[in-house]
Amino acid sequence: MPWAHRELSPSGFEDDTGEADPLVREAAAAVAAYPSSDGERELLARVSEARWLVPIVASGVDTEVADGRRVDGHAEMAFVSLTAPDGQRALPVFSGLDSLAAWDPQARPVPVTADRAAQSAVSEGCDTMLLDLGSPHAVALRPSMVWALAMAREWVPAHEDPTVLDGVAQAAALEPAVVSVDISDGTPAASGVLRIALTLPAGLSAAEVSALATRIGERIASDGELRARIDGVAFSVRADSSSGPA
Repeated sequence: MPWAHRELSPSGFEDDTGEADPLVREAAAAVAAYPSSDGERELLARVSEARWLVPIVASGVDTEVADGRRVDGHAEMAFVSLTAPDGQRALPVFSGLDSLAAWDPQARPVPVTADRAAQSAVSEGCDTMLLDLGSPHAVALRPSMVWALAMAREWVPAHEDPTVLDGVAQAAALEPAVVSVDISDGTPAASGVLRIALTLPAGLSAAEVSALATRIGERIASDGELRARIDGVAFSVRADSSSGPA
């Protein structure tokens, strides 16, 4: 088709110079150096409003044999995803051209909004997003963060999230033996692990406690909204002092 008959739709990034938002890098550096829930909230607030660069690279397809050698029939451009030894996949994203070029100078930058980048990660089956991979301020955005960005909603640490607090309370309320439930940040801080402390009557066996915690965990895992807001769960148990000797 002659070029005269082609049309290019505006992308919204026509004036983009490729420079990184300094506030994004400042927030990322703070989280990389001293992880904290407050730091992560600031980072997510910054990246949710920023332009991101998603790298795409040439990928050979339709290989064929020519003169006794296997060659690519043609190449297509494809998003890059990384796979960890445990099978988890991650989508690398970059705040600026300099960090992308330092990672792979051959990659082509595609500017996107944060929600579009996160939606691409979800559609590609990526659990996490890696911001400025290979840089001193590189940060991994956990699944709960990816889902929040993809849904264009504010990210809140699980132990401060009203939806999570209510959901965990409902899951525990179905167990008559649970005296009370306390929720806090996991260890280490900002690890993405939600700590659920159960107060139970004294005298329960280890098997009974384990089964009870498993049932609560399964109820939480079966709730899609809670799964999108919680990255991990750790249970702790303490005996109710008013119920008699342990």
